[in-house]
Amino acid sequence: MASTKAPDSSRRSDRSRRAIHDAALALVAEVGYRRTTIEGIAARAGVGKQTIYRWWPSKAAVLMDAFLDLAGRTAEEAGEGADEGAAEGGRAGAARSGEGVTGFPDTGDLAADLKAVLRATVDELNDPVLEAVTRALTAEGIVDAKVGAEFVHQLLDPQLALYVTRLRAAQEAGHVRADVDPRTALELLIGPLMHRWLLRTLPLTHAYADAIVDYAVGGLAPRS
Repeated sequence: MASTKAPDSSRRSDRSRRAIHDAALALVAEVGYRRTTIEGIAARAGVGKQTIYRWWPSKAAVLMDAFLDLAGRTAEEAGEGADEGAAEGGRAGAARSGEGVTGFPDTGDLAADLKAVLRATVDELNDPVLEAVTRALTAEGIVDAKVGAEFVHQLLDPQLALYVTRLRAAQEAGHVRADVDPRTALELLIGPLMHRWLLRTLPLTHAYADAIVDYAVGGLAPRS
């Protein structure tokens, strides 16, 4: 008799996790965070409810994990595209740093590097799939302190740390005043972008991202 090969449980688990991630993201985009349930995610993913609870303690944890996975895949695809552009003579693209975290290019031109990163951020915030889940997690984080803290710890802090690193490098190169606090300075860049996006006051565009950088870098530069 021919021997039978045992099913690969790790591959089955990976497929189930991806199905759950996709189901959670789809439901939040369709009905919103409040109306998304573990039961609904399980039904959409074709798994049992207990399968979800075996891996995640709550709906928020499922969505956070799904979003981090999606952001990581998006960053990887964007990094591959940027690398191709750089190979053709374009400006250096963002480099990978950590799991799904996109690092800053460092061409020696602080304004150009910041514009490249903020433009990429604009594209992510305007992406329909990423926008829906980012708004859901942001809104839930406002009313649920635990979700908000997890959102900051898992997603925002690693990204903000990259701004700090790039701004400190600019200080060492003499492009930013020595008395500037990088953690405060980065909010001059991120704050206006998120304000316009969250409140939908005006369109979020590359031109706006460029203007934020020009205004901020002008104030951070050494005084003559």
